[in-house]
Amino acid sequence: MDEDRREFLETLLETAGPSGFETATQRAWIDYVEPFADEVRTDDYGNAVAVLDGGDPEIAFAGHADEIGYTVRTITEDGHLRLGRIGGSDRTVSRGQHVTVHASDGSVPGVVGQTAIHLRDPEDESVAEIAEQHVDIGAEDREAAAAMVDVGDPITVVQRVRELADGRLSARGMDNRVGIWAAAEGLRRAAEAGADATVYAVSTVQEEVGLQGARMVGYDLAPDAVVAVDVTHATDSPDVPGNVANDIELGGGPVVSRGGSNHPRLVEALRSVGAETDYQLEATGRRTGTDADAFFTARGAIPSVYLGIPNRYMHTPVEIVDTGDLDATADLLGRLGAAASDLAPFGVDL
Repeated sequence: MDEDRREFLETLLETAGPSGFETATQRAWIDYVEPFADEVRTDDYGNAVAVLDGGDPEIAFAGHADEIGYTVRTITEDGHLRLGRIGGSDRTVSRGQHVTVHASDGSVPGVVGQTAIHLRDPEDESVAEIAEQHVDIGAEDREAAAAMVDVGDPITVVQRVRELADGRLSARGMDNRVGIWAAAEGLRRAAEAGADATVYAVSTVQEEVGLQGARMVGYDLAPDAVVAVDVTHATDSPDVPGNVANDIELGGGPVVSRGGSNHPRLVEALRSVGAETDYQLEATGRRTGTDADAFFTARGAIPSVYLGIPNRYMHTPVEIVDTGDLDATADLLGRLGAAASDLAPFGVDL
C-alpha cells in the first residue's frame, strides 16, 4: 500500500464516527474522493456517493462509515456516566478501556470503570451488561459532569492504529472503515482503467443499527448492481471454534460470498475478474448481515453481492486486517468497474 492510500486509511481509522454521528468520517471520505470523482452527492442523513460518469450499466461499491460505540444514558449523582450501546458493542471487552466522550463543546476523556480484582467476589466471573457499566470522567458530582457532557453524547474507545508484523494493522473500527476505503479506491482504480460504465462509490450511515443508510441510498440511487464491501470473520486464530469456521484466512485475499442474498450473476462476475488473483469463497445460506441485505430488496430488487475483507477480533478495540487484502479488494473492485459494460446485464435468465 503506497503512502497516500495508507494516510487515507489511517485518517478514516482515527476519525470517530459511531452510528448516528458519522459526519466527521464522511467529511474525511469526501475530501479524498473529490479529486477523482466527477461528482459527490450527499443526503440529509449524511450518506455520501461519489460518481464516475459513464454509460450503462450503473454499478455501486458500498461500504458503511459508522462504527459501534456507546452513548451517555444517564449521569449519576456522583458524576459517573451510565452507558448505553450503539450497535453491537461487546460487553466482555468494554471495561478497563480509555474512552472519549464526544460532547458538543469538545472531546472529554474518561475510562470505563472496572473494579479491582482484589475487591471482586472471586466466585463471580460474570460480565456486567453494558447498562450496568459506567464511564468515569473524573467529575466530583452530577453537576460537574453535566457541565462537560450531556445525555446522548456518543462515546468511543480511544484509537490506537498499530502496525503489526507482515503488513497487518490493528485498530478499532476496521469494521467498516476498510470498506469505505476500498469503495473509494475501487472507484479510483476503475477511473484509471477507463471504465465505460457509471461507477458509484458509496459511504453509508447507520449500518450497525439496522442497515438504515443502505435503505436510503438503494431507494434513491437505484443502480443496476451493488457490491457491499464489509469485513468478514477471519477464522484463523486459535480461539475460533471449529464448528463456526469458514476457513477464511487473513492475507488470503477478499472473500466472495455465495448463497442467500448474493446474486449469482454478480458472484460469477467477481470470480471472473478475479480469476488471476487470490480470493476466498464463503458460503451463506441466509442473510449476509451487511448492507447487501438492504440493497437487494430496494426498488423491487437490485442485484447485490457481499464482498468481504478478512478481519480478526471483530467488534473489539483490536481488530486486525491485512493491508494486502485491502489492496486486493480495491483491485478487484476496480477491475469489476472496468469490465461492468461487458458483464451486464446482471439479472438471472429465465
